[in-house]
Amino acid sequence: MASTRFQALSSIIRSADIQAILKIIRFNFGIVDAAILLTSGVIFYVLLRHIGRRRSTRLQGPCTSNIFLGVIPQLMNALDSGDLYEIWAAQFGSVFSIPTILGSRRIVITDPKSIAHLAARETYGYVGTPQARRLLVKILGKGLLWAEGDSHKRQRRALNPAFTNAAVRNLIPIFFDAAYKTKAAWDSLLESGPSEGAIIEVQQWMNHISFDTIGLAGFSHDFGTLAGKKSSIIAALDTIGSNTSFLDTVAAMFSSIVPILDLIPTRRRFILDEVARSMWGLGDNFLATTGEVGTDKSMMGLLVESTRADKISREEVASQINLLLFAAYETTSISLTWALIELARDPVVQKKLRDELLRSGGDPTWEELTDHGSLLDAFTCEVLRIHPPFPELHRMAAEDDILPLSKPIKNARGELIDCVFVSKGTVVTLPIQCINRSEAFWGSDAKVFNPARWLDESPGFNQLRAQEIQGYRHLLTFSDGARICLGKVFAVAEFKAVLSVLLRNFTFELPKGPTTAIGYYRNLLPRPKVEGEAGYDVPLKVRHYVASG
Repeated sequence: MASTRFQALSSIIRSADIQAILKIIRFNFGIVDAAILLTSGVIFYVLLRHIGRRRSTRLQGPCTSNIFLGVIPQLMNALDSGDLYEIWAAQFGSVFSIPTILGSRRIVITDPKSIAHLAARETYGYVGTPQARRLLVKILGKGLLWAEGDSHKRQRRALNPAFTNAAVRNLIPIFFDAAYKTKAAWDSLLESGPSEGAIIEVQQWMNHISFDTIGLAGFSHDFGTLAGKKSSIIAALDTIGSNTSFLDTVAAMFSSIVPILDLIPTRRRFILDEVARSMWGLGDNFLATTGEVGTDKSMMGLLVESTRADKISREEVASQINLLLFAAYETTSISLTWALIELARDPVVQKKLRDELLRSGGDPTWEELTDHGSLLDAFTCEVLRIHPPFPELHRMAAEDDILPLSKPIKNARGELIDCVFVSKGTVVTLPIQCINRSEAFWGSDAKVFNPARWLDESPGFNQLRAQEIQGYRHLLTFSDGARICLGKVFAVAEFKAVLSVLLRNFTFELPKGPTTAIGYYRNLLPRPKVEGEAGYDVPLKVRHYVASG
């Protein structure tokens, strides 16, 4: 009888039907029996995955007594996971491995030669992890972030016209318009508030700027959030990181090993379902008006042209809509919020940057927005370096591979090796935040926010190891290689345009002083928050700028 019941449950597990599994357990097993059976099944599943697989090079790395979670709790509880990766890299070498869920191991790379090799083999040799792809297809669909190989190449080619320098240059008025709408709203708040300035929660305003901007630039649609309209997408995205239960956390962690756990009806799953409904509903609305936007030069219009030329399917267009909404909203608003925090932390840098902007006599031109010799550009690069929206990326080897090394490291047996064998199915981590702020690449002041480093033209600066990194401005913030962010020019231009307007008209302070503790709020992407405030609130004291003399 027990054998028959076990065979029935095994069959259902393979079919990934969670409701059937729960039904079998409810009517055929006691609670203790069910727990033992499911635990045994998970262990058997993990062992089965490793049978017959070639093993990657055994590397040095941190140890842990946690056989279930490895070092994941350390990374989650660290004030800065990038610092932890850097400590391990200094201790174990530029490429090392870390224990993760149920005895699995990830390879972490901080070696520039290995990073360049990974970037060159993206989408074919290294692909998204199954867990990440399941999440992406649920929320964003089978668009550019989900696609690999030839599909990725085709979709990227279809999107390219929307992100050329010429295309982004035409969108500059939209960026300034959003900034001036914010200025007008803040003017009203300040005029009706106390003379010493008003406390404004700036992160929500940066959200509205980025959301309205992508609406107009991407789809010729004004969401109107800067005018006070509500957005179901923003509301849904903002709830992902709130009230996460223990079951949510456990299911999310172990689903990387046991995919069926993604189907457990947790609060997080319901929230993600709501996000998906909101995103897809909006995408369907935009697609329903393709006849209206197909002749304009918005991103949507260019995408519609691609469908007519059979470069991209209608389903893929819908996925790109979701991707543009999510990426432009989350990443740009996070970067702008960090920019205002850093300005509030350092009044000297704030004054120097404002003075530079005021000397131009008006809104920066396209040439000024793309100038790499200005303090505005230096400040922008430093925000991107210190505060990358994506702290780390995970990729999986689609086939056996060999990672080259810049210099030899020691393997787990203490032997010197000059390359690392990576077996198919191995997950590789690129710790972006760690590399961007690593003392090995950026010198002893790597953790210090210092825009002046980008203006230093001395020979010493030119010899820094940071130049070994091939990404945008020697940073990995926009990734690199085949998956380098297609919208990097759009993001940087919007960032500079918005900041130029706000800084010429307002001053910014942290209400409790420049040493106010800033923490992280865990959402789809980590957001900054003032410690002690609700959610991810970042209240700043804002005043009108008044020129002296």
